This record gives sequence, C-alpha cells and structure tokens, in this order.
Amino acid sequence: MIESQNIEYKTNWRDEYLKWICGFANASGGILYIGIDDIGTVSGIDNHNELLEQLPNKFRDILGVYAEVNLQSEKDKYFLEIVVPRFDVPISVRGKYYVRTGSTLQELKGLALNEFILRRTGKTWDDIPEQRASVEDIDETTIKQFLKDARIAKRIDVEDDINLPDLLEKLRLFEDGQIKRAAILLFGNDPGKFYPSMTVKIGKFGKSDADLKFHEVIEGNLIQLKERIVDILNAKFFIHPIDFVGMQRIEKDEYPVAAVREMILNALVHRIYMGAPTQIRLYDNNFSIWNDGGLPEGISEEDLKKVHHSKPRNPLIADTCFKAGYIDSWGRGTIKIIEACKEAGLPEPALKEEQGGFISKIFKDQFTDDQLQKMGLNDRQVEAVRYVKENGNISNRIYRDMFDITEKTAFRDFEKLTKLNLLRKEGEKKGTIYLLNV
Repeated sequence: MIESQNIEYKTNWRDEYLKWICGFANASGGILYIGIDDIGTVSGIDNHNELLEQLPNKFRDILGVYAEVNLQSEKDKYFLEIVVPRFDVPISVRGKYYVRTGSTLQELKGLALNEFILRRTGKTWDDIPEQRASVEDIDETTIKQFLKDARIAKRIDVEDDINLPDLLEKLRLFEDGQIKRAAILLFGNDPGKFYPSMTVKIGKFGKSDADLKFHEVIEGNLIQLKERIVDILNAKFFIHPIDFVGMQRIEKDEYPVAAVREMILNALVHRIYMGAPTQIRLYDNNFSIWNDGGLPEGISEEDLKKVHHSKPRNPLIADTCFKAGYIDSWGRGTIKIIEACKEAGLPEPALKEEQGGFISKIFKDQFTDDQLQKMGLNDRQVEAVRYVKENGNISNRIYRDMFDITEKTAFRDFEKLTKLNLLRKEGEKKGTIYLLNV
C-alpha cells in the first residue's frame, strides 16, 4: 500500500496527529497507520499496548469521535491501524478544523470553513434566504430571458402567465415569503448591493503580470454576466470575435468557442460568492479564468480529465442554470474544455487549484508546422511536436520507432527541442518523457 487520499503512515504516535484524525473525519474517512514509514515499510512500535488504551480516549475527549484502533503485526513488528469513519457533523481539534484533501492536510479558515460547516449542517450558501431582499430586487428582463431560454431547453414546464413568486417557488428560490441568495445572484437587478464580489475583472497583459495593458470591470447578475463577458471579450480583447450560437465553429488562431463558454459558466456557477471577484486574464499566448473556491470534496485535479460526479458548490444556482440549458448536470464541463482544445489542435488546458481558488487556462497554438520549420527543425522534430500535441507526451523509444533512428540521433533531436523551449523533459532514464513546454 502507498499513501493516498485515504491512507497515511507515521512511524510513531504524536498528539499533533489528532489533526489527521480530524482531517479524515471531515473528509471521506481514512486509515492512519502508526509504525509504518513513508514508503510503506513496517518499522514497528514498542508502546503499542499503551497506545491501544490511550488513543480511543483521546479521540473521544478531544475530538468527540470514535475511531477503531487495531493492533497488527508483520515479521514480529507491531503497528496500529486507526480506522476513521466520515462524520456528518463538523469535527474540530481544540477549536480548529482540518480536512484531508488529496494526500495533504489543510486547515479550514474563513469562507472555506463557513462553507464546510454549512454543508455539514445540510445547507449550502446559495440556499439561505436573503433577509435584506424582496421580490422587488428581481430584474424582470432577466426573468424573461431565463423563461425564453428554459422553453428552448425544455428542461422545465412553466406556464406562460406564471407570476414571479410562483416561478421562484418552482425553482426552489423562495421560502416562507423570502427570496434566497441564489435568486439574487441569478436574477437580481443589483446583486452587487448584497454581494460586492459579484463583479468580474478582465485584464489584458503583456509579457508579465506587472504589464497590464488595459482592463474592464463587469457587473450584473449571473445571467447578465454570461452575456456581458462575451460582449466585452469580443469588443476589446479577442482578435477574432467568437459566437456562442455557432458552437461547432472553431477559431484556429484564437481559442475554441466551446472551451471559452464552459470556462465562463464554470467560473460563474461554481465560485464562492463571498470571496474575491472572478478574474479573467489574457496574455499573448493564453487565456485564463480564476474563481474563488477550490474543488469539491472528493474531486481531484486528475478527476477533471475523466468522467466524474457533479458536486456543485451552489446546487440551486447550478440547477437553475441547468433548467435554462446553460450547463449540464453530469460533471462534463472540464471534459468539454479538454476535448475542444484537442479538436482545435491546441495544447492540453491547465485545470487546477490555485491560490485558494480554481483556474482554467487554455493556450494558443504556438507550434504550427510553419512556425516550427522557420525555427530550423527537421521533419522528424516537427512530427514529434505534432505527436505530443495529439497524445500529450512522447518517449525516446516511441520517437525511435517512428523514424527507425538510433538512440543517439533521437537524443540529439530532443536536445534541440528542449533548448528551443518547445518541449520539456520529465522523468529519468527509461521513464523519461517529453511534453509541450507551455
């Protein structure tokens, strides 16, 4: 066994490891082994009888949880297996909350802690009634646009003469005479009055983050923003305007429409709305969108590259956008971004957590055949770059087999490709692969 999201090894017990027990309890559960080193080799412990008696009491008195403590042995060496279940209530260690994310332990603070506690109590941020708002704060024009889109999508049956309170009730955005936060975000005539971070910032940069050429700040509700962002991008930022209606059309020298659309919608639907504004950055060779809030619990960056469950941070917002046909509900948004870039012959996009939020970044094709040939590459090297664009990476062996060349010739070809910063090398010896240097 190796360490993973649900497994952790420690050679000896320390009370600071109560944080790991807390982290497992607040995530999906896990197993902490005491007496095993980082590579999974049993090192053994001598105080196992003492720990068998002490640890259950520590877990009960300090954490308020029960965890199963089992004594195991291998080759006359004893170790402990601590099995921690998932708890549906928030668990803390001396007033601090931790959660296991991937193979790391993170302390929850601020907005992330607030969101976590809400979820553990069966609520989400967008499901809470907004005491300061009323139906007068809803924009009628946006409601009409939603109804028009929803009838086209055919994902909800709505009467032609339905009144506003009944519509909000049908969308589960109205409770005991009060509208919920999701209603303000989706349909509000001035959502920034309630949630100042509702804005979206767009910036055009030069060669570095310090070189800001010009920028725009966009305000509005979510349904307005998804249109206004595209209008501003087309008017001031993109060289070739994109058209969301012609979803199959791809601008070869800019960015694929489907990818941009999913990036915008993902950022608007799945962000934390009490955090920082959504930020869109354009450079000469890439386009990125960052939104506050990391990945949902149980979803890793690697999961985004394959079919994964949909776990929306804001389920009411996501459900309303689904009913209008803006998004689907199958966790396919990131897959659409990846596939759109692949179809356009672009490098694989970057989809990852960054600085407390999530960033999606797509890159222009800087590796066309004409450009590569102008750089003095031979036909083999041009084909190598094309192969990496299509398959993600290439190894020395694959390259030799493609052209029936010696290992020395292949090494020389790759050396030039890396010196020109076209490819980057990862791994050592037989495990070496080459990827696009984007």
